[in-house]
Amino acid sequence: MTALRIALVAGEASGDILGSGLISELSKRFPNSTFEGIGGDLMIAAGLVSRAPMERLSVMGLVEVLSRLPELLSLRKSLVQHWLKNPPDVFIGIDAPDFTLELERRLKEAGITTVHYVSPSVWAWKAKRIYKIKEAVDLLLALFPFEAQHYEKTQQRISFVGHPLADAIANDPKIPIARDTFQLASTQRVIGVLPGSRSSEIRYLARPFLEAARLLWQHNNDLVFLLPAANDKRYEQLQRLIDESFSDLPVQLIMGRSREVMAASDVILIASGTATLEATLLKKPMVVGYKMAGLTYAIFSRMLKTPYVSLPNILAGEALVPEVLQKELTPERLCAEVEHWLDSSTDKHYVVERFSAIFEQLHKNADQQAADAIELLMKEKGILPHA
Repeated sequence: MTALRIALVAGEASGDILGSGLISELSKRFPNSTFEGIGGDLMIAAGLVSRAPMERLSVMGLVEVLSRLPELLSLRKSLVQHWLKNPPDVFIGIDAPDFTLELERRLKEAGITTVHYVSPSVWAWKAKRIYKIKEAVDLLLALFPFEAQHYEKTQQRISFVGHPLADAIANDPKIPIARDTFQLASTQRVIGVLPGSRSSEIRYLARPFLEAARLLWQHNNDLVFLLPAANDKRYEQLQRLIDESFSDLPVQLIMGRSREVMAASDVILIASGTATLEATLLKKPMVVGYKMAGLTYAIFSRMLKTPYVSLPNILAGEALVPEVLQKELTPERLCAEVEHWLDSSTDKHYVVERFSAIFEQLHKNADQQAADAIELLMKEKGILPHA
């Protein structure tokens, strides 16, 4: 059996999910292979030897990155030096393009085969990145079918693999019994409250989300609220906030299990990000909120080339769910938008139908498709023998 040395770098929780599935699939095909780089708990459990904590890369926002820039540059330099001295058979950067694309460029320049998993959002901003990607990447793995058209100018090698979240949700036995898991009565209506997984997101979003929950509860006393925490640090952060300001609210703070929380919910109040895709694939009406540092948002909003910021709206090409951003993000506005979903069965039915179509489009066995594309590339590069 061929034993490969595979290097991978992921920068946040969503990349950790992608990376763990890919490592597992590659391990089945090449059992004696080794995996090293940077990843989270899931990638480490799948077999990755992580050279640094993944949290060192989990920085959100243009302004926020500046304070961490020397550390990030130093880390990237050390990775480049390590892999130039000890070249892997293939390097796979998973999302985090601001960090991984330059790493890929340096390695490809030295003759190492490079793969980038998740197309950067060239359709939303920084369209000229397609030229940098072509320079840095032998193979681009795309999660969404519309992305390939944006790379036609550079004739980028690109494979649409579908999204692992769709595959995971299709096979998750916990989803049908989620309400029972949280001991919810059939008469109760459930609002999932998901203010994000980063400390900065909790700082900006948790209080207005919970204030909106309080308004909703005052208007609808059959409501209960489920609030998942991404990790121990977020749990402590949210528990302090609840104890200080929201001890009167019927809210369950739950460690992890965000997918089960969303599955149990009638409507979800959610931070913009990958979690909105998960909510889409679970076919749940949602209200998307986001807030960031004012200067970061000013720069971000000028760069944005699409009319939408949330994945459900981008994928559908229409405003299926409300997006409540920056100054508009008030408890009153959030409350009104959630109540609309609670009251409007017609709108809810239409959105569920559209979300079902998106689910079918993305349910493609992504781990297997990604491994197939990487294996074919390695055969063409002579890393693996042709059958």
